[in-house]
Amino acid sequence: MAANGRECTRIGTFLLLVVMFGCGRYAVFTLPPPEAAGPRAPFVWAAAKDPVLGPGDWDSGDVLNPSVFRFRDSYFNLYSGYDGRVWHTGLAVSPDGVQWQKRGRVLSPSGGEGDIAGNGSALADGDDILYWYQAGDPPRIALARSRDGIEWTKQSEAVLGRGPLGSFDERGAADPYVIRAGGRFYLYYIGMDRARRQRLGVARSYDGVRWEKLRSNPLLELGAPGSFDEMGLGEPAVWSSGGSYWMLYTGRARGERRRMGLARSSDGVHWERDLSFKPIEGTEAWDREVVCDPSVEVLPDRVRVWFGGGDVASPDQNLHGRIGMGSLSGR
Repeated sequence: MAANGRECTRIGTFLLLVVMFGCGRYAVFTLPPPEAAGPRAPFVWAAAKDPVLGPGDWDSGDVLNPSVFRFRDSYFNLYSGYDGRVWHTGLAVSPDGVQWQKRGRVLSPSGGEGDIAGNGSALADGDDILYWYQAGDPPRIALARSRDGIEWTKQSEAVLGRGPLGSFDERGAADPYVIRAGGRFYLYYIGMDRARRQRLGVARSYDGVRWEKLRSNPLLELGAPGSFDEMGLGEPAVWSSGGSYWMLYTGRARGERRRMGLARSSDGVHWERDLSFKPIEGTEAWDREVVCDPSVEVLPDRVRVWFGGGDVASPDQNLHGRIGMGSLSGR
């Protein structure tokens, strides 16, 4: 039986919603209330003069994108290393987060992952390490698991891909940063649209594999003309302390100079830039053009930050990348 015009409209609307939001992949949500304890604004930035991790043999091009976490009484750092052709993930271990010993390259692209398996975010989950990382072109987010940080098992398929036509992440999803709150995982990430604008979004999951994206993504728009983030936002690091959610993120200015800005939220979803916080820029020769890729640890009186830096204003690689360390001291 042929459908009448009203029925066709309903069917068309239904199909459009399926394409846009299909099968529970999108949801409306907020994060649990933030932690009341811990450092709060105003934050004051201070950084060590020298990098804490630099290039070696397989990572001779760039050393960037630290993901630092506690595991078995040590600090583990799953970082991205560029060999001049491919991005891999390497492991470094430290007793204090300052002095690092490299353990080698531990994850490389395979299958359809192209020339990158890096730019990731790791969490300890009991006896396991979960590592969400960027792979492929167009970029998507994959997952690997390990018991020791050396041997890894990859999930067979990417766990977070690009969005539908017209979405803020139509052209790709990249650079994840994962936190736990209230029994769920929350994954903050870069989305790129058809105009190649890079903005930030969030998704949630119970198991780290099946994700629901926030229906109202993106979380922040590009900065005003002339601002440090007018050309793009990326590489978010999110934490909860002092009654708020906080986000350090990388802002791209014209000419590809990059600095880190601070944003604040009461629910992890609705964000505002902290306009009283001066964007963090490099002050040493090694990070004078690029400061990016934060990873954070919340302490009672401050937030420790590991970050990437470079002396060449490049959008992706060959910026002489090193990893530095700083802190945000709060009141």
